Amino acid sequence: MGYTPINQETDMVTKVQKWGNSQGLRLSKQILDDARISVGESVQVVVEDDQIVIRRAARSQFDIRELVSRMPRNYKAREASFGPPVGQEAW
Repeated sequence: MGYTPINQETDMVTKVQKWGNSQGLRLSKQILDDARISVGESVQVVVEDDQIVIRRAARSQFDIRELVSRMPRNYKAREASFGPPVGQEAW
């Protein structure tokens, strides 16, 4: 893989840093703005051709408010049984 020079106007250099038991990157506000990614938004991280690629995660096609609005007004949740405990569950 060849060297790609850094474009000072649009690119940034950062370091992988240890945060707790994980490693992380800090991204500039400009990089996030250019990618249309907001703080707190979910992203998809993949490896393609030995490169880390960060993409905005696909948004859910479901809207919880719309789904709840379809529930009958007199709906009452019932307890469901999933069988006897099989591990260390405490009941």
